[in-house]
Amino acid sequence: MDLTRTYDVLIVGGGNAALCAAITARRAGASVLLLEGAPKDFRGGNSRHTRNLRCMHDHPADVLTDSYSESEYWEDLLKVTGGETNEQLARMTIRHSAHCREWMVRHGVRFQPSLGGTLHLSRTNAFFLGGGKFLVNAYYRTAEKLGVDIEYNSEVVELKIKDNTFTSAVFARKGFTHEVHAKTLIAAAGGFQSNIAWLKEAWGEAANNFIIRGTPYDKGNILRFLMDQGVKSVGDPTQCHAVAIDARAPNFDGGIVTRVDCVSLGIVVNRHALRFYDEGEDFWPKRYAIWGRLVAGQPDQIGYSIIDAKAMGTFMPPVFPPIEATSLKELAAKLNLDPDTLSQTVAKFNAAIKPGNFNHNVLDDCSTAGLTPPKSHWARPLDTPPFYAYPLRPGITFTYLGVKVNERAQIIMQDDKPSHNMFAAGEIMAGNILGKGYLAGFGMTIGTIFGRIAGEEAVKHVNA
Repeated sequence: MDLTRTYDVLIVGGGNAALCAAITARRAGASVLLLEGAPKDFRGGNSRHTRNLRCMHDHPADVLTDSYSESEYWEDLLKVTGGETNEQLARMTIRHSAHCREWMVRHGVRFQPSLGGTLHLSRTNAFFLGGGKFLVNAYYRTAEKLGVDIEYNSEVVELKIKDNTFTSAVFARKGFTHEVHAKTLIAAAGGFQSNIAWLKEAWGEAANNFIIRGTPYDKGNILRFLMDQGVKSVGDPTQCHAVAIDARAPNFDGGIVTRVDCVSLGIVVNRHALRFYDEGEDFWPKRYAIWGRLVAGQPDQIGYSIIDAKAMGTFMPPVFPPIEATSLKELAAKLNLDPDTLSQTVAKFNAAIKPGNFNHNVLDDCSTAGLTPPKSHWARPLDTPPFYAYPLRPGITFTYLGVKVNERAQIIMQDDKPSHNMFAAGEIMAGNILGKGYLAGFGMTIGTIFGRIAGEEAVKHVNA
């Protein structure tokens, strides 16, 4: 790193979107500096915890089966967002996803067929061989070979912006501050999910019971700096990718192995031992990311996923073993739930189940009648001991409040005009497309597509 020079492109962040931008810009001939706030061993942000990205395709393609059309992809996104999305940016992302795998392979990423228990995703999602950690490492190797300057433990503490134009950034490392000048800025530093104080501004005291699934380094500082200097924000600070995860998970960095995938195979109760939502509403890949918010809305932000012996072995097990009991009352005691209420809840559920043919691979006809809330699919009696439970907490992956961008990844200012030389990619701008809800693998798709666009557009600006 040479701080006496003015770089063509400064990238703040070190995950998938940042790396896609860095590789793209460097291959186009630009000088690139990437500042990663985390230490080298923890580089990559949330990307190192990922497994796949969602891809449009018209026919079977490498590891993807069947087809996944633009219209179906778009309809799936509409279902989870409730229409709270920028259609132009969303459709652009979807269309670009059909061609991104070839680029990824050229830069070191490898794919594998989906494994058993990976939530019906073989048709829609391409899985990374070795997971997100392999992807991140492959991109870093490529970036280094291309000549991207990379600095770790480098936390940006100030962005200097004047007249909608970025000029320089100040970053801290090993107790010293340094200033770096660049012709363009690409913000790819994630959301603010690791900033509990900021989460509490949106959620109140409930945020004290949230668990952060990913990196502890996503404090939202870059987002805050940009918002404070005239950048237009997009999204609701209470909206986020929130999954129900094991309540025994660490406060940060537990990753995907803490997710509990058996919700649709049983019932979920709160601390009063009462059900509160339809566990069989839809396939888990389309609905799993609503359960964090649902649990967050319950007393003390706690829930319990309860199954019986019939369900064991049919879902991807989390890292923590279930709590096991030979009876419901014994299970209630272990969970500190009222045993009579839990027994009544299960009895009402069992009595409401209509006869049907159970098949967790399709939207089957096993549902309840006259029960509130209902269970729309995969309703089977909880009647075969031993019984099992997983305690649930809201697991926050990333927040949706971000900076507004256009189709060129340009950051939009308060006057609704694009910044002269600032771009954004990844979680920090995902709220343009994800107003609420989530589709499995879509965050990586957004980061990959907008990272490449940001890299291309930054170079165009430099060469203009």
